[in-house]
Amino acid sequence: MLTDTAIRKAKPTDKPRRLFDGGGLYLEIVPAGGKWWRLKYRFGGKEKRLALGTYPDTGLVDARMRRDDARKLLAAGVDPSEQRKAEKVERIKAAEIAADTFEKVARDWMARQDVAEITKLKNQWILETFLFPEIGALPIGAITPRVLLDALRKIEDAGKLDTATRAKVKAGQVFRWAILEGNAEADPTASLRGALKPPKVKHHAAITDPMKVGELLRAIEGFTGQPVTLAALKLAPLVFVRPGELRHAEWSEFDLDGAIWRIPGERMKMKAPHIVPLSSQAVAVLRELHLLTGSGRYVFPGIRTASRPMSENTVNAALRRLGYGKDEMTGHGFRSMAASRLNEMGWNADAIERQLAHAESNKVREAYTHAAQYLDERKRMMQGWADYLDALRAGGAVVPFKRKAG
Repeated sequence: MLTDTAIRKAKPTDKPRRLFDGGGLYLEIVPAGGKWWRLKYRFGGKEKRLALGTYPDTGLVDARMRRDDARKLLAAGVDPSEQRKAEKVERIKAAEIAADTFEKVARDWMARQDVAEITKLKNQWILETFLFPEIGALPIGAITPRVLLDALRKIEDAGKLDTATRAKVKAGQVFRWAILEGNAEADPTASLRGALKPPKVKHHAAITDPMKVGELLRAIEGFTGQPVTLAALKLAPLVFVRPGELRHAEWSEFDLDGAIWRIPGERMKMKAPHIVPLSSQAVAVLRELHLLTGSGRYVFPGIRTASRPMSENTVNAALRRLGYGKDEMTGHGFRSMAASRLNEMGWNADAIERQLAHAESNKVREAYTHAAQYLDERKRMMQGWADYLDALRAGGAVVPFKRKAG
């Protein structure tokens, strides 16, 4: 049996030498002066060696404990050398998983998404504002349902019920991506069904009463702010696209002679190209605006720089300036105004939905391949709608205009 004294006094020679302790444990002293603990054992009929550390970092007591642990594995039919290799692989894997934080994986996921710019910005806002500060630095594979729920409850406690639900959806998309990439084993959002308070259903404020629509149009005519903002207010009720689609409009998308606005798919919510027939009134607004902004990229450039479109708050701010509160009218409300009135007037519901660029999930493929669907009817509808708005602005014709046959 070895002693600490014998080990300390042992000197190297010109050849490696071994000092045996017992149970297969020995200390190998190499000519360079190093002292290595080794365990000699047999497994599967073969003699093998297992390194147990160096002296003096690993003392005699520790070396014997490591020997005993290895022999317990042997007694259980486990090769300690293979066990060590397996543990090393697990440590490497754990380190790799630890490096794959929620934020890193989420940013990889965002980079791979082929979505409209406005959707991309919303995803980024939700993740960076609400999730990254709470769970961004955590290994994605280590995030439990409880940890994620705590992060979501903070959003909920701030009264942002809709945002909390959206954050849960985005987190689920990131976790499912992580599973496919081998960064996580499970999606914790699957266990959180019903854990959050349901968001309150919000409808975009809109004016649909014909008399009040006329009042709004007259108020817009009296707007004294920026000319570009006035043009946006005038065009919004004539085209009823989404606010983001309106403010990102580019001159290259318009054929004013043909009275058509072609919005590319990458800018649409459903990623499908969209055609907007332009009434003569809409063309007139655009031709006048072209004198101001036609030399640039954007139809509605920002006030501070023409390299960016107008702010997303510009139209709503202008409506507030006209005296319309957020519970009365919004930029998105022009869509609801048109949809409500056109349906009441008896126009083809499918043509209205196509003009609004709505597409049910089972019609997405159709939306991609039929951007011009109902185009002739939509042309008649858009011109008739513009004429009807003119009548309301003039203070008359509150009776709905008739849908023309053909």
